[in-house]
Amino acid sequence: MCLTSPPYFRLRDYGGDGQLGLEYTVDDWAESVRDIAREVRRVLVPTGTLWLNLGDTYAMHPRQGARAKSLLLAPERVAKLLQEDGWILRNKIVWAKPNPMPSSVRGRLTAAHEVVYFFAKQPRYHFDLDAIRAPHTTTPARPRVSRSRHPPRQQDWRGPNANRTNGLAALQREGRVGHPLGKNPGDVWTIPTAPASGSHHAAFPCALAERCIQAGSPAARCRTCRSPWVRPVRRLGHTAVRLALQPQCGHPGPPEPGVVLDPFIGSGTTAVAAEELDRNWIGIELNPTYASEATQRIHGTRAA
Repeated sequence: MCLTSPPYFRLRDYGGDGQLGLEYTVDDWAESVRDIAREVRRVLVPTGTLWLNLGDTYAMHPRQGARAKSLLLAPERVAKLLQEDGWILRNKIVWAKPNPMPSSVRGRLTAAHEVVYFFAKQPRYHFDLDAIRAPHTTTPARPRVSRSRHPPRQQDWRGPNANRTNGLAALQREGRVGHPLGKNPGDVWTIPTAPASGSHHAAFPCALAERCIQAGSPAARCRTCRSPWVRPVRRLGHTAVRLALQPQCGHPGPPEPGVVLDPFIGSGTTAVAAEELDRNWIGIELNPTYASEATQRIHGTRAA
């Protein structure tokens, strides 16, 4: 998988020749991010995914892409370009910040969220929902007993793209609140920002990186074909357990850890999270100061 947060449009100067982020217009910036995504797509395994953290900013002049003081919709521009390139956009995750950067503006609301786009390279990809399930917050109710063999029919107002509710109805009849391993955490993740640990002032928190990696990178994969090993779930009545990792191919030999790529590794958060979760990782950084500080941070994680 690839987990990365490239420089946002005209928000910081990282002091490197040819750096991303200081393009003349927001569309130029979006095209630059698109070029990076094309290279990521080239090196991803077929079941690989791209997790792209992006933030928005406001136009200072119409030539940047919108009227002055207007949001530029920079992340949306990137998402549209990547869809045109064939990426499958599975989720727009809202990273909600309970401790956002204070703002002195009086004519709008403080920006308290960013997005993480979850892209798949092909329709069949690795995604481990069970690894990131959240505890249920409701208690089981008594099973519903129908006294009629013909339950009343209700008007169905759902459109063709709406989710079906058959599974929910079955759970309610059985007195269960949901999946025994926990609930789907949804696409709004409330995670506090983390204080900077070095010269880099735009690092995302390790908790955010860990959740993406748990879902997107297999704990093990085949050394020959690189297909992910999976952890089947065994249902035991109203409970369930995750079994040991198992291969999906017939190649012999032990597996290797999944690999996480971050082409803008910055302060090293992606690598630190990958180390904590026993994944391999590859990081790329243009700024030598950030690269040196990230290396020291990663070595400190290994020593701990």
